[in-house]
Amino acid sequence: MTDHIAFIGAGNMAGALIAGLIADGTPPERLIATDPSVEKCEALSTATGIRTLQDNREAAAEADSIVLAVKPQILRQVARELTEQIQDRRPLVISIAAGVRCDSLQAWLGGDVPLVRTMPNTPAMIQAGATVLYATRWVSEEQRGQAESLMRAVGLTQWVADEALMDAVTALSGSGPAYHFLIMEAMENAARELGLSAETAHLLTLQTAFGAARMALESSESPELLRARVTSPGGTTERAVRALEEGGIRDLFRNALEAARDRSVELSVDMGKA
Repeated sequence: MTDHIAFIGAGNMAGALIAGLIADGTPPERLIATDPSVEKCEALSTATGIRTLQDNREAAAEADSIVLAVKPQILRQVARELTEQIQDRRPLVISIAAGVRCDSLQAWLGGDVPLVRTMPNTPAMIQAGATVLYATRWVSEEQRGQAESLMRAVGLTQWVADEALMDAVTALSGSGPAYHFLIMEAMENAARELGLSAETAHLLTLQTAFGAARMALESSESPELLRARVTSPGGTTERAVRALEEGGIRDLFRNALEAARDRSVELSVDMGKA
């Protein structure tokens, strides 16, 4: 891990990363965060013990790694503000901004910057995230390790060699939690219609989802095989799975991920023009 990490932006994801790093053993004095909101800075400093500032340039001037954790809509302005410090010191820059491509960021930062683009998802806020990373050619092996260690503080990490795959990643893991919440919502509603109380339907839905996910994570078998093992011929599960298949569940998910991927491409193009 690098000596000093500056978080430009002190929102929920930055807060999750900071909390994860501290829980992982990073001393708070090695971390700094900036935000225009004095209240947000004070709250983060109180919660974590790190130093906070309102001046992005001052924070960047002290950092070995810089995490760009601002909203994509203002990233261009923020990046250009930091160009001088980044070009002078050549720190590792890690972007967690959705939909902003590396070529756009390189242009805003002055070019030839050791830059890692990441796509975390919202469960990172409870240290259960899935983050995909892409490194530009100026990133050293040591810096790749630094970026991976940082993002691993909030969950699983995975690298891709082609930045174009980040749009598919956005469709799968970036937007994916919403798909699972929708499935939970549908199961709860159906269970209430079958006569279960709202509380029972809610608790059983959540525990079933948690248990299935844990089984899949801890098993060496594929989801297909795990499904087959709990689907007895002629039983209730087989009847339910058949209804889902006949309803076109596979086509629905393929269409959903394709739609999310296509929208990710559109947004990336728009961000580059902004």
